[in-house]
Amino acid sequence: MSEKKIITLTIDGQSVSVPMSSTILEAARHANIEIPTLCFLKDINQVGDCRMCIVQVEGMRGFVTSCIQVAQEGMNVSTNTKEVVEARKVVLDLILSNHQRDCLTCNRNQNCELQTLAQKFNVTNVEYEGARNKYEIDDMSPSIVRDFNKCILCRRCVATCKKVQQVSAIDSIGRGFTSSVGTAGNNSLDKVNCVFCGQCINNCPVGALKEKDSTREVFRKLKDKKQTILVQTAPAVRVALGEEFGMPVGTNVQGKMVTALKKLGFDKVFDTNTAADLTIMEEATEFVNRFKNGGTLPMITSCSPGWVRYIEMNYPELLPHLSTCKSPHEMFGAILKSYYAEKQKISPEDLYVVSVMPCVAKKFEAKREELKNDELENVDSVLTTRELARMIKQEGIDFVNLEDTDFDSPMQEATGAAAIFGTTGGVMEAALRTAYEWVTGKELGKLDFEDVRGKEGIKHASVKLGDITLKVAVAHGLSNAKKILEEIKAGKADYQFVEIMACPGGCIMGGGQPIKSSKERMEKDVRDLRAKAIYNIDKESKIRKSHENPDIQKLYKEYLEAPGGHKAHELLHTHYVKREKYKD
Repeated sequence: MSEKKIITLTIDGQSVSVPMSSTILEAARHANIEIPTLCFLKDINQVGDCRMCIVQVEGMRGFVTSCIQVAQEGMNVSTNTKEVVEARKVVLDLILSNHQRDCLTCNRNQNCELQTLAQKFNVTNVEYEGARNKYEIDDMSPSIVRDFNKCILCRRCVATCKKVQQVSAIDSIGRGFTSSVGTAGNNSLDKVNCVFCGQCINNCPVGALKEKDSTREVFRKLKDKKQTILVQTAPAVRVALGEEFGMPVGTNVQGKMVTALKKLGFDKVFDTNTAADLTIMEEATEFVNRFKNGGTLPMITSCSPGWVRYIEMNYPELLPHLSTCKSPHEMFGAILKSYYAEKQKISPEDLYVVSVMPCVAKKFEAKREELKNDELENVDSVLTTRELARMIKQEGIDFVNLEDTDFDSPMQEATGAAAIFGTTGGVMEAALRTAYEWVTGKELGKLDFEDVRGKEGIKHASVKLGDITLKVAVAHGLSNAKKILEEIKAGKADYQFVEIMACPGGCIMGGGQPIKSSKERMEKDVRDLRAKAIYNIDKESKIRKSHENPDIQKLYKEYLEAPGGHKAHELLHTHYVKREKYKD
């Protein structure tokens, strides 16, 4: 394949060479020349709506929108003339004139792209005050709050929902002053086809979208000593939480995180990775049984609640393909309120279990009736990575300088296989490490399954299990999940095991993770850095196969008896239900 032709243009007096078809914005950033943006989201929303990225080009009339204007050979671009700066200030003024400016109490204060630009351009008052729209806040969903009073109509959320996830739960409606981002019938997100993945939150430049707050409830419980308050943390949280405190992307802050949770007042701090090992024991058992005994194949993983909600609403006829395993944090909740409660001689009703997750859909999952045991929710409350950071800051804890603390026992041990649950392909890889040894009776030599790693939206691999060739697929992002489901529906799927994650990149890029501006995402590959940290945890782990976890072995010996057994099914498995896309 021939290389792309290189063109040369001048930007602010600097000669810049870039591949043909690059936009002016891309060319400028290649030369470290900053052009401000608001609506721009690389590869997702490049529409030139906000007009913040305007520049002047010699020989062209008026202003040029740099995010969509293709650079041309010999072009002479000026990005920071007096006329450009004044025009950008007018654009900002007009946006702010219809924006709810309660910055001090907004959850995006100091992490808002509009606020950053207002400061940069010294916009200290709004000249074009006039009529403002007023909208009711939509907080009916268990996961996402939508406040259109703060929306700037950049449509990044719409593009994310349409292009990345292909769900289209939200869209642009109305024209002119009545333009807005709405839902079918202007209903709550809870009553339309939203899967609560939260990708819209991560791509919103302001505070128009946020997670449903659980910090007040958890703080209240921490102050009420009538119950024992337990907390567990997902693998992806430890490689992202530090970003909220200015630490480099991908820093593993596991020890500091445990210390902070202790300082917040939690009675015990557990690692959801332990339950990820438990999930592999049950999931691998279920798959081997299906594979050997003619069960429904391909079997599809069920640990991503946004994905589960998606298939329930869009492909209910394919629900038999889902693994019946609960997700790791729900399994852990069930174990804490049974096995742990018995060992500690505590009534299950006196335990309050909190999960710290990279995911806003987990808030919805925790309330599912299908996941209860003895009428008790396995998990009582879910905090996102962002919410935990806010709680730590609120309590004045100096996170960066905390010493490391280990997770609590019992059930303290976790393997490298559990850690990689946090990134796309990780669940599949962890399952294969165990399934291989169970099927062949031989020790696996090479533990890394590189074919299921990487950024591709759909990955395929073939694995030799003795005389058997197992074909697997991994998909992340719901647009890719849709392709897999259509293949299964058409009878064209030639694989037996599938991992699907709702969020592109998996849990490390979940809807509850630290929010990065579009500029930050262009400067560094957040997904790669977080994934690298996850794989390093696996690489450095003493035990890297779930079935070798001594705490899990002890749990089966003392309580669950055997993977896939009656007690395990009672506590660790569930069922799914057809859900209507649109409720009356």
